[in-house]
Amino acid sequence: MCRSIKTLRPPVLAEQATDEEIRAAALQYVRKVSGFRAPAAHNQEVFDRAVDAVAEATAELLAGLEVRGSAQPRRAG
Repeated sequence: MCRSIKTLRPPVLAEQATDEEIRAAALQYVRKVSGFRAPAAHNQEVFDRAVDAVAEATAELLAGLEVRGSAQPRRAG
């Protein structure tokens, strides 16, 4: 759909996605869906709310995903 949205989970992203990365992906999604790179002033509030909602849903999704085979092996201690 939108090639500038990168995968935000292991193993593609080795570390946990940052809030900035999640928000950037949400912004790209809302831009693509709305067709606006930057909304007009009268649409700014609804645009920003959509970005917030998508970012929140994305963070929830990433927090709940179980990516098998990506865990570090445990060391004998």
